[in-house]
Amino acid sequence: MAISPELRIDKLSKTYPNGVQALCDVSLTIPTGMFGLLGPNGAGKSTLMRTIATLQEADSGSIILDGLDGLDGLDGLDGLGGLDVLRRKDGVRRVLGYLPQEFGVYPRVSAEGLLDHFATLKGIADRRLRKETVAALLQRVNLYDVRKQNLGTFSGGMRQRFGIAQALLGNPQLIIVDEPTAGLDPGERVRFHNLLAEIGENVIVILSTHIVEDVSDLCSRMAIISHGRVLAFGEPSQRMANVEGKIWRRVIDKGDLPLLQNGHAVISTRLTAGKTVVHVFSEERPAGFEAVNPSLEDVYFSTLHVAEAA
Repeated sequence: MAISPELRIDKLSKTYPNGVQALCDVSLTIPTGMFGLLGPNGAGKSTLMRTIATLQEADSGSIILDGLDGLDGLDGLDGLGGLDVLRRKDGVRRVLGYLPQEFGVYPRVSAEGLLDHFATLKGIADRRLRKETVAALLQRVNLYDVRKQNLGTFSGGMRQRFGIAQALLGNPQLIIVDEPTAGLDPGERVRFHNLLAEIGENVIVILSTHIVEDVSDLCSRMAIISHGRVLAFGEPSQRMANVEGKIWRRVIDKGDLPLLQNGHAVISTRLTAGKTVVHVFSEERPAGFEAVNPSLEDVYFSTLHVAEAA
């Protein structure tokens, strides 16, 4: 029976020299499949992703990548298939694919040429195998027909798909994508979502984002992080069920918003047809409000609100 990889993070902490605590006792278990990491800018998401990707050190805690089937002899792999991410970085990089938030490309190099270069760096030395691998990956991300074009001519979505192609080199069992759909148009975003969903069927894919819809559309499990702390963890559907009957809606004039904020836990506002639609979090129904079926966005904003009010 095949073993499914699992990532275990236990009490991970990181404080930068300027005194900013980016991570504080972060503990998560991330199974095979798409996992969404939600949080505002500056929440600690990128610090966590870079630490898992072996690009920076933690102050304390542990990260174990478990269940690496068929990788006998991998540096740092114990008899149970557990790989210590913080201490066995070379071993981790053999099974890791990473698409950072800022993925730079050489604009005057073709997609085929640069992916071939990345494949060489990944250790695919045989020329024929490398050529076959590059062609297969460009087919998979729907860039084969433009493989001879320079990357400088690619749209934002095409560059992101190329970024995924390089992340897939070497058949990784852990893939990290950091803010992958920021700036993409709706069509490119859908194509990128479809690609990520396909990839996430058999490996761990961690999607770090502040875009709630990305997690709602793609991820079977998720966590919300803010100020370096995990505020919520679990299945999106369960998190929405937990706030059922606690999210309320009202349409108001924009000028009435400050007064409403004084007496209610306003978690989000949206301008629609000249009116302001307000969502509040409350255990009881506020006067003048109607109940709504909570969305993952309501979960996200109510979780942040409760944490800030504590």
